Amino acid sequence: MNSKVNAAIRVFIIDDHRSILWGLERLIDSGRPAMQVVGTATNCTEALKRIDETAPNVILLDIDLGTENGVDEIPALLARTRAKILVLTGLRDESVHDRAVLAGASGVVEKEAPAETILGAITKVHEGQLWLDRVATGRIFLEFSRDKAVPSADPERIKIASLTEREREVVSIAATHAGANAKAIAEMLFISEHTLRNHLTSIYDKLQVANRLELFAYAHKHGLAKASPAKATNSHA
Repeated sequence: MNSKVNAAIRVFIIDDHRSILWGLERLIDSGRPAMQVVGTATNCTEALKRIDETAPNVILLDIDLGTENGVDEIPALLARTRAKILVLTGLRDESVHDRAVLAGASGVVEKEAPAETILGAITKVHEGQLWLDRVATGRIFLEFSRDKAVPSADPERIKIASLTEREREVVSIAATHAGANAKAIAEMLFISEHTLRNHLTSIYDKLQVANRLELFAYAHKHGLAKASPAKATNSHA
């Protein structure tokens, strides 16, 4: 057990500037025996080829990699390894920092930060902590909440909400009178068959159904086949 606790943090560095790679490698190796560099790469494509053999605990990732955007590569790196990702960047754009964390990075540290700050960030991220200040944490929490709000909404309710009031009447009558032909339904709605076809085309597109049979099934499944005021009036006509 003690050997696990005392094992060096294995760090893999990705940066497209070889001089920075050289400096970071020496900085991290200065932290021995607590941590050591197990590999370096100048881009994520190269890193992905070496991650399995180096088995890092922490990946120190520059997000400005010339032809590659490090933020976009974070999901691919996380899919390949269980290592934590710590972004080391010279960019001061907070929105880029936030996107990196939302993409899966465990924190962001600036290249201008003191050596002890960078080493401390590596240690904390390895321990499972986020390396973010309170302001960044608040921003990211808010952004994360917004991102979660859309997927959690019922997609069918969104489709139904896109229907106009008139389109809902068309759905209601078409679903309630399944055996009626287009002419009969158009008469119930006091519109022409041409106008009815236009409504149905829009409805099929919004609800993502192909025909009246699918519309009938959809309407009954989602409670749209109910008598509307227009239909009730028509039934007395």
